[in-house]
Amino acid sequence: MLKSPYSGGHLEVIVGPMFSGKSEELIRRVTRALIARQRIAVFKPALDDRYHAAHVASHAGRTIEALAVPDVAAIHAHLSGQGELLSAAPEGLDVIGIDEAQFFGPELVPLVLDLADAGVRVILGGLDLDFRAEPFGLMPELLARAESVDKLTAICTVCGAPATRTQRLIGGHPARFDDPVVLVGAQESYEARCRVHHEVER
Repeated sequence: MLKSPYSGGHLEVIVGPMFSGKSEELIRRVTRALIARQRIAVFKPALDDRYHAAHVASHAGRTIEALAVPDVAAIHAHLSGQGELLSAAPEGLDVIGIDEAQFFGPELVPLVLDLADAGVRVILGGLDLDFRAEPFGLMPELLARAESVDKLTAICTVCGAPATRTQRLIGGHPARFDDPVVLVGAQESYEARCRVHHEVER
């Protein structure tokens, strides 16, 4: 059986810029739990349909089956047995994965804390900073409350240094600071950048 460094439930958060391997790492951890015959459920925001509507997918092409949900209330409904997800596991779950956590509302925080308190291993992946390099939504609180935090880096597309920021490009030019925070996209709209080469128009 796969051993955790923590007894009982706990919260693990994987953060970093786009193209840093967050989804890849979440998939790796959930896959190990499956190999260990643990009972799992994986959720993703419905608005993130870049690669697959019913899977968490990494930029490198790895996938794992997930339930796309519109909001935190839908996650709660499925975990309460009101959805199809738990029909095969009536005794509950050992591990819950949630990808792109930054797209969910603040209600996600008490839900995942309750799950951890109930003995569930919760694995979250998400952007810690938005395209402006500002803290992204509920992520700071999740980071503060987690037992384990892994901050991954990507590779700056300008200089090759470790990249900690997500560069948004509109027509090949840096986005404006007052542009909407949420814009789902991939390589056509975003690049990984280091602190020196990250740009925002003001």
